[in-house]
Amino acid sequence: MAAIDLGSNSFHMIIAELLDGELRIVDRLREMVRLAGGLDEQGNLDEASRQRALDCLQRFGQRLAGFPAGAVRAVGTNTLRLARSEGFLQQARQALGHPIEIIAGVEEARLIYLGVAHGMADNDAMRLVVDIGGGSTEVILGRRFQPLELESLYMGCVSFSQRFFGDGKITAKAMKKALLAARLEVQGIEREFRDIGWGEVVGASGTIKAVHEVILANGWSEEGITPAALQRLVEALVAAGEIEKLSLNGLKEDRRAVICGGVAVLLALFEGLRIERMQVSDLALREGLLYDMLGRIRHEDVRERTIGLLGSRYQIEPQQAARVEQTALALHSGVARDWALDDEEARQLLGWAARLHEIGLSIAHNQYHKHGAYLLANCDLLGFSRREQLQLAILVRAHRRKFPLAELAALGEVETRRVRYLAVLLRLAVLLHRSHSDEPLPTPLLSGSEEGLGVHFPEGWLEGHPLTQADLEQESAFLEAVKFKLNVD
Repeated sequence: MAAIDLGSNSFHMIIAELLDGELRIVDRLREMVRLAGGLDEQGNLDEASRQRALDCLQRFGQRLAGFPAGAVRAVGTNTLRLARSEGFLQQARQALGHPIEIIAGVEEARLIYLGVAHGMADNDAMRLVVDIGGGSTEVILGRRFQPLELESLYMGCVSFSQRFFGDGKITAKAMKKALLAARLEVQGIEREFRDIGWGEVVGASGTIKAVHEVILANGWSEEGITPAALQRLVEALVAAGEIEKLSLNGLKEDRRAVICGGVAVLLALFEGLRIERMQVSDLALREGLLYDMLGRIRHEDVRERTIGLLGSRYQIEPQQAARVEQTALALHSGVARDWALDDEEARQLLGWAARLHEIGLSIAHNQYHKHGAYLLANCDLLGFSRREQLQLAILVRAHRRKFPLAELAALGEVETRRVRYLAVLLRLAVLLHRSHSDEPLPTPLLSGSEEGLGVHFPEGWLEGHPLTQADLEQESAFLEAVKFKLNVD
């Protein structure tokens, strides 16, 4: 298996094999890309940054030659979240040869915690984990392998270095401004995190590891990172005066341009959260990705837990959700090959949408499909990529009434076709269970074509269910408006 972290500062790839149920790392690759450095205020990436990223992904892709579909997970973080990058993403996927997911900040935080936790002693102590990336900083509280509080803050080593030290000068005034801006970001989580408390603090990411190496190399701390050691580092940075003149024991060349912003962010976290000492972990997001993949292989998919929690939180009727899911999956089996939906991803997505199709009823019955879509598009769904979350929201939006053409247009051509087919199956399942009754239903025979679906019920069944027959006639009209032919007999 391979996990790839497309960060704002650098791209990382880690390759592991599964032996006797355990992961063994066999290769690591890392390249400094500084993607965030090429992002303007409108979300456009400059040509140099795009090319550096694509060149790196081509090299990664060469290493991944022969890896089967599903054995590689690549995720983009803060810069790709902000970028207007669909065209670039298509090029990036082609260069890598595998799908690339964009994940939300809290999902990034969850994966970071998962990676760090697997490198720590398995005790019951509350743990504070911090990861400073190029454009965002993740702060997590958790116990053992379970994250309990997850936050993603809008600050990072690249963005703060550009913002406050972009002219190459390192002054006490610039450092003070950077620290104040970072403290403002941290302020929103200080009380909640300090009230919960923790027994140990762990830092991950290249920035924190780089700071740790400098502190140890200069003898400012014998173990971990401390507030006093950070102050010594700040004084040394300001004394240098310019980024080009930075020459500190333990500071690598590729970290020199972004160290000042990273130190300001780290110092703000120490001050705001009153951290006394931070240990450093070698594991982070990419290892978390591997363990998350391993969980899916073992059928411990966090997405299943997320769907279940949503159902409970929004008081979805479990019996109706189960009825619709069962029928939707039965219909899926009838046309999976006809519509090229015979993969686990399509089946999972349809099942999740069936279980959540009534989530909007918690707000209002009128247009509840739209309320449900809004909730799913804007909730923090742990385990889900942004693409998966968008597809799930569109399916719930599309399960009744007019087909949401505008929302579908946000997907690529292949995704649009898949989601449209899944939406047709979900609509039929919901329609057949409109009465919320436990009355057994016949499983109709289906015949699918590119632009249509034939639905064949047992002889006489429709005549005995005139309301369902009327609903199917209305559904045929809805689908005809989007040039999809529904034939029922």
